[in-house]
Amino acid sequence: MVLLLVTSIVSLAFILERSLALRWNRVIPRAVESSVETCKDKNQLPALRKICEANPSPIGRLLLVAANHLDCPKPENIDALQTKARHEVAGMERGLVVLEIITGIAPLLGLVGTIFGLILLFNSIGADGTAENQAQFAGGIALALRATLMGLLVAIPSLIFWSYFNKKVDTLAVEMETICDEFLQRYYRTNR
Repeated sequence: MVLLLVTSIVSLAFILERSLALRWNRVIPRAVESSVETCKDKNQLPALRKICEANPSPIGRLLLVAANHLDCPKPENIDALQTKARHEVAGMERGLVVLEIITGIAPLLGLVGTIFGLILLFNSIGADGTAENQAQFAGGIALALRATLMGLLVAIPSLIFWSYFNKKVDTLAVEMETICDEFLQRYYRTNR
């Protein structure tokens, strides 16, 4: 039960942390998105850089990499951008593996508690095969069921949030890719 309590606290901490870190405005601030839409040529790049630096975010860091490689051929710029994008997505996925592990081990810890409770229960049965105290017998069953329930109560929310955050990271990554692609297409088309 103590291990299940620890896993529930760890799970809750990661759920809260990822909830704050993966907010749309934190990953793709509106100011950066607007700045990309208005950046049409080389003369507007300093303003874009300034806004990206003033709004530290995954999309801002990606756009800075793209802007810093605009003198390179487009394929080289895309390669540099993809390398940085993998790094940014890995940062957004930070902690999700912990939720995945908790989702897997919490029911197993509950099962261990159940087995432990049943062992205590059967130890309480006397040598003649009958329980000495019906309350003690019922307490052993309750302990076993409580451990199973606790394991499931930890695993189910962890699974829900792990799935939600994975989908959110995918959605944010696609949006960042779209913004960066539009920026590169617009720049290389107008500045050939």
